[in-house]
Amino acid sequence: MKQLNVGILGATGAVGREMMKILAERNFPVASLRPLASARNAGKKLPFKGEDLTIVEASDDAFSGLDIVLGAAENDIAKRFAPAIKKSGAVFIDNSSAFRLDPDVPLIVPEINPEDAKLHKGIISNPNCTTIITLIAVYALAKESPIETIVASSYQAVSGAGAAGPVELEEEVAAHIRGESYEPKVFAHQIAYNIIPQIGGEAYKGYTSEEMKMQNEGRKILHLPEMKVSCTCARVPVIRSHSVSVLLRTKEKISVQHAKELIASAKGCKLVDDLPNLIYPMPLDTSDQDLVYVGRIREDLTDDRGLNLWCCGDQVRKGAATNAVQIAELLC
Repeated sequence: MKQLNVGILGATGAVGREMMKILAERNFPVASLRPLASARNAGKKLPFKGEDLTIVEASDDAFSGLDIVLGAAENDIAKRFAPAIKKSGAVFIDNSSAFRLDPDVPLIVPEINPEDAKLHKGIISNPNCTTIITLIAVYALAKESPIETIVASSYQAVSGAGAAGPVELEEEVAAHIRGESYEPKVFAHQIAYNIIPQIGGEAYKGYTSEEMKMQNEGRKILHLPEMKVSCTCARVPVIRSHSVSVLLRTKEKISVQHAKELIASAKGCKLVDDLPNLIYPMPLDTSDQDLVYVGRIREDLTDDRGLNLWCCGDQVRKGAATNAVQIAELLC
């Protein structure tokens, strides 16, 4: 397999560091790895396969000679450097939401629509983490019969807000135990012993930007332009791994038993469904690995063609870094 020169834009962040870890884990054919970050981090070192790599300041000239750039930076940074990355001849696999709904940019979950990656024009987008986890869980059902509607509620871990999220949760818990007050910095409200039912700003008729991603990105990935999604996203005091409650309605009825068989054999899924023995997907069990666990599969009591399920997945790995590396593997 051809060895490739790889860059990581935003290498010092949680997702960027995870990308480096997963490139090594999956033995990606890296000829050279160039970590890119802001000027304040330039010159610092990051470990990769027993070496210490020097961080390079991100600039228009910093992408020369690269074959692939994995993006782990915010939207403004992705938009700022996308033209320079394309000009360098590298393919930009971007984890931000900057280009996800651009009709000229493929939006890829390799277990679902790998063939769309071939349509790229220099940029490929990585979907939202909650979208990835949910679609991995339901894709086998969508292949059996098109999904018409999804009603979802997500329970999103604090690490989804970046490396500072778990720190704030732990510091709030410690302050509470000491009987001290703590002023939130990362989240709008105290997250310890609390649930915050807002992620992102208002985007459409009272729905937040995070909530609308499930519908808009899901339609594009599944090639179901008429699929309707109603979603509520909440931040919960969990360190890692997002959970999603999903009620879906398919065009044709799928029995619970058949749904379990389909999910059990689906790529990227693990059926974890034994309610009498207290076995179901949980964040603690799904952290630091790449499968989406699916369970609590049952008929909906309001619609004959409805199914309920519960899924969990590591949003830093499969929801971001691993998915991006898998896209890069498609290009190999």
